[in-house]
Amino acid sequence: MSRKSNKNSHLLVEGKNDQHVIWALCEMHQVPETFDVIVPGAVDDVENGKIKGGGIGALLEDIPIRLKEPGLQSLGIIIDADEDVQARWNSIRDRLQRVGYEVPAQPVQNGFILALPNRPQVGLWVMPDNQLPGMLEDFVSHLIPPKDRLKPIAEKTFQSIEKKKLNLYRSHRSKALIHTWLAWQEMPGMPMGQAITAQVLLHNQPLANRFVDWLKNLFDS
Repeated sequence: MSRKSNKNSHLLVEGKNDQHVIWALCEMHQVPETFDVIVPGAVDDVENGKIKGGGIGALLEDIPIRLKEPGLQSLGIIIDADEDVQARWNSIRDRLQRVGYEVPAQPVQNGFILALPNRPQVGLWVMPDNQLPGMLEDFVSHLIPPKDRLKPIAEKTFQSIEKKKLNLYRSHRSKALIHTWLAWQEMPGMPMGQAITAQVLLHNQPLANRFVDWLKNLFDS
């Protein structure tokens, strides 16, 4: 699902995977197309068919620039907690407070939204759930069907290679796990967004519903 780039509201994300997962959830939940999903600092690598750039640094730098856009109505920000959800929250909190937005000291479980008179509304979500360390892939793992029989096998496989010290990943265990699980599906190796629209991953799981409610509250007001 593509989105036009002339909206008055934006959602900033760290990478193209975030983009496609969000587009897929919006499609499945029939979220109105009132906002762009933007990867700050990203450029198309036409030769290799990839997108370069993005990341937390470019996103942080983009926040004050976006907030100065004429006619901007709402700005959403999605970042990965990685290993320290409080540290990531603080990094965004600091940027927003510099430009006059008061942000709570602690992450808000259902996502943060602040509306100020005559200023753009701002929202913040820290992947996976505003509470725990992790990233987009941890969020997506919550969309695996509850009675799925492959995930426990994948977990045991990972535990085995980790015990033997054969794993090459470090902090990206959840990324390796979800892509292993996707590789074992009827159509192996589907991207996460495509797996959502194909209903291999379930769009209506509790965490996804919470996230979509935050999107709607931020952009439908």
